[in-house]
Amino acid sequence: MVSQEQRRKQLAREKFLRQQERREAAQRRRRMRNAVIAGALAVVVAGGAVSYAAGAFDDGGSTKDDAAPEATPSKPEDPCRKAAPGKVKPMSFKKEPALTVDKSASYAMKLSTTCGDIGIDLDAAKAPRTVNSFDFLVGKGYLDHTTCHRLTAGNVNVLQCGDPKGTGEGDPGYSLPDENLKDERLRGGVYPAGTVAMANRYNAQKKQGRDTGGSQFFLVYQDSKLPPDYTPFGTVSDDGMKVLKKIAAAGESSGQGDGTPNATVVIDKATVRRS
Repeated sequence: MVSQEQRRKQLAREKFLRQQERREAAQRRRRMRNAVIAGALAVVVAGGAVSYAAGAFDDGGSTKDDAAPEATPSKPEDPCRKAAPGKVKPMSFKKEPALTVDKSASYAMKLSTTCGDIGIDLDAAKAPRTVNSFDFLVGKGYLDHTTCHRLTAGNVNVLQCGDPKGTGEGDPGYSLPDENLKDERLRGGVYPAGTVAMANRYNAQKKQGRDTGGSQFFLVYQDSKLPPDYTPFGTVSDDGMKVLKKIAAAGESSGQGDGTPNATVVIDKATVRRS
C-alpha cells in the first residue's frame, strides 16, 4: 500500500517531469524562431524600434501555476559614466536644410558620449546632403543629450543613435535621399567595421521606402552582413572604435542580439567642424 507521503512525492515528480517537457518544447520553439529572425535581421537595420523585442520570444508553453522559475542572468556592469546635466530639446523642421557644405572640404563629427569620445570623419564629397543635414542638426543641438538606443550583434553588429525620442521612431521632420550606395567599401554585401551609415525605412522585400533617411544612424563596430541600402557617410576614428568595442562588450538587454545597450550611451554633446 502506498503511503500519503509516497503518493505526494510521486505526484511531485510527475509534475516536475511535465514542467521539464514544457520547458524543452518551449526552448525548441525559441531556437526555431530565433533562427528565422536572425536571418531576417541581416537585411533590416531600420529607423523603427526593435520590432520583435516585446513578445516574439515568449515561452508559449508554461503557465504561472506550474512553471518553475528560471535563473535570471546578471546584467554586466555599466562601463559608462553618468550623463551630463541637460535634456533633449524637441525639434522638428519642415524641410531639408539648404546645401551649404563644401563638397571639396573635410568635415569631422565628434560625439562626446558618456562612454568616451567617438570621432567620425564625414564624407561630404560622396554624401553631401547627408553630411549637410548633420552639420545643420548638430549646429542646432539636435543630438545633445540623446541616447544610442539600439545595439545588435551577430550578422549585424551596430550601435544605432540619432533618435531624440530614444524609441527608434524619432526623426527631424524631413527625409533625406539615399547617397553613396555604390561605395566600393560595400562590396560583397558587407558594411565593414568603422562604417557610419544612415538608418532608413527601406523594405527590401517590397522594394519600398527609398530616400527615407532622417537623423538616425548606425556605427558598425564589427563587419556586418547588410545589402548596400543604407547611405555610408563617415568612418569612425581609431580611438572611437575602442569606445564602440567597449560598448559592444557590455552587450544588450534582450540577450537575443538586438536590444537596448547595457552600457548607458548618451551623447552629451555633438559637434561638427570643417578642417
